[in-house]
Amino acid sequence: MDKKVKPLVYKLAWVFFFAVWMAYLESAVVVYLREIYYPEGFSFPIKLIPTPTALIELGREAATIFMMLAVAFIAAKKTWTRMAYFMFCFAVWDTWYYAWLKIFLNWPESLLTWDLLFLIPVPWAAPVLAPVIVSLSLITGALVILYMEDRGITFQLTKWEWIILVVAPILIFISFVLEAPKVLAPSLPTVYHWELFILGEIIGVFILIKSVKRLKKKL
Repeated sequence: MDKKVKPLVYKLAWVFFFAVWMAYLESAVVVYLREIYYPEGFSFPIKLIPTPTALIELGREAATIFMMLAVAFIAAKKTWTRMAYFMFCFAVWDTWYYAWLKIFLNWPESLLTWDLLFLIPVPWAAPVLAPVIVSLSLITGALVILYMEDRGITFQLTKWEWIILVVAPILIFISFVLEAPKVLAPSLPTVYHWELFILGEIIGVFILIKSVKRLKKKL
């Protein structure tokens, strides 16, 4: 292994370990919450929890994001590299969150089981498969960016690539929150808009491939 690769591998390993054990803590909290509010197992419709507890839960979710941002800022100095480490940390955390819940509670029953993903600014809900796919996509994108940056190739997007790329997370976000009114009702989420999700994924992959093809000439 050459001298350039070693620091990247070591950093990725430590960020990976941080994300895995952070996911353990996150899933442990969820185990306790479900023991209190869903002793027979989590399912929709959701149970409305007291406002003070709900605010603490919102704060916990925000704290999770800030913790991963802190790791990204410690791990790198350049904007794209920091973003890549954040993407990698977030994706590993999210994937292992479900892995730990499967170990602790044998949940989810399948990748098509609906889950309450996030609460900010409104409830996000989707089959577990959707966030898992997003996480795998983020890991792939992060590794590509870090690989290029590690070899002295500054990852960058053109103006039009940026404009097109912004559409991808917006579409995926919309697919997650369209059922928010039913979740807040509280009622059962029924339809997940896979067409929006898949379109968002296709756009993201397209822009990544296009930018890499443009930049690989410098390798």
